[in-house]
This record gives sequence, structure tokens and C-alpha cells, in this order.
Amino acid sequence: MNYELGDIVQMKKKHPCGSDKWQIWRLGMDIGIKCMECGRKVMIPRRKFEKSVKKILTSEQSPPSNNL
Repeated sequence: MNYELGDIVQMKKKHPCGSDKWQIWRLGMDIGIKCMECGRKVMIPRRKFEKSVKKILTSEQSPPSNNL
């Protein structure tokens, strides 16, 4: 699955504040995510992140343009 900066993902486990929605703020070998409820930022290894993601809720990708 491809992830982009700014994507909002739903994780399998909830954060202690009660939210399961996170925004991606850094990509690399480690993924940086920010809790959408309390604003806490965490870095986790990509492999663990990919196992923990339930689904992508919103994507920052722009929709394809219709150049006719």
C-alpha cells in the first residue's frame, strides 16, 4: 500500500486519549504519525506501521485531472 504525507489513517489500536485516527507527517524507514485528537507525535518502524494500519481514511493525493 502507498502512503503519502498528510494521509489520515485509522489504526487497529486506539491511542490512550481514545482516538484511532492519525496523520502521517514523515515517511522513510520510520513513519512519523500525529494523533488527530491530542496532537501527540510518534515515530514507528515502517513494518510495524504497515501491520497496524486498518485503512486510509483520507488521502492528500489530488484527483486525476481530465485533460481532454
